[in-house]
Amino acid sequence: MNESDAGAELTADVLKDRYGLVVDMVEPVPMGTDTINRRVLTTDGARLFVKQYRSVADVDAARAAWDMSEYCRVAQIPVPRVWPDVDRNLVTISEGSAWAVVDEAPGRVAAGAMTIPLAEHLGLVIGRMHRVLAAYPLPKRVQQSRWRTGAVEDALAQCDTVMATAIQQEHDDLGQLKVDLERRREDLHHVNWLRERLPDVLAEQALHADLSRTNLIVLADAVTGVIDFRWATGTPAWELGRAAFDPRTVANSPNWIACALVMVDAYRAENPSLPVAEVRSCARVALLYMLFSFYGATTAEYDLPQEAEADLKQHWSERQATIRRLLGYIDDLEVALDRHGAEGGST
Repeated sequence: MNESDAGAELTADVLKDRYGLVVDMVEPVPMGTDTINRRVLTTDGARLFVKQYRSVADVDAARAAWDMSEYCRVAQIPVPRVWPDVDRNLVTISEGSAWAVVDEAPGRVAAGAMTIPLAEHLGLVIGRMHRVLAAYPLPKRVQQSRWRTGAVEDALAQCDTVMATAIQQEHDDLGQLKVDLERRREDLHHVNWLRERLPDVLAEQALHADLSRTNLIVLADAVTGVIDFRWATGTPAWELGRAAFDPRTVANSPNWIACALVMVDAYRAENPSLPVAEVRSCARVALLYMLFSFYGATTAEYDLPQEAEADLKQHWSERQATIRRLLGYIDDLEVALDRHGAEGGST
């Protein structure tokens, strides 16, 4: 029996034993670093997404994240339902692993840049989610904030570490990576200037905390599923900026600024309580966050399937392009964001 068949058989056994579900088909999904993911069709027609957590996973944090997910779903945010097991647990333990079972949202992860209508709908969803989560207990997990407090010297040293790792892994394009890291070193010299213009105080609350493109399911120009909550305390401006200046859009679409501004307008319509100064700073925060992230520069350490590894390499390249674009437009962007933030969602 090959690995795929063994995984399918294991999944079928767990769903029958812990959920009372009879499996008709199991399909592996070649994405994810913390979980092994599979699509499942049951004999009664339910389409499910099953996550098997790896042995290193923090099960308590996973339970808390699914609790947050359900909290948002009940508040009419497009979040797939998580199935309780026979003991009413959102995460079940079976066959030596932790498991979670959720409805499969219609649609797919967007492969290309956002459209303006999709950006608007995503802004509404994030704004509503932040408004709802403002009343949620602060998670014990705190989102890292190297973008605000990390030493530039440490990030510069990380460039050397990444290059050494790439050489050890026999990276397939060391020449391009060397160019990328040289540019990153240059761009890191803007950090202090960027930080000087941040508000002295930034709001903190419960957040999804991993609201990247790969954790949004879309159909046409609508968000149909917000998935893979990370459950952390963090800064709403960071989460908004990360979505508004999504690298796949900034690097590839001539409408990236229009997408960002329409998203902010929609966000403010649902969540007008975020201070204007923080709305204005979301591009700056997103830029700082990218400057301190080296995720995707090397990939072998994640042991990803080929499709997922290619996507991560593309993400690194698009993030590099996005950093340069944001650096070139940051002043004009903040003028526009200030106006849109003050208008509270009107265009």
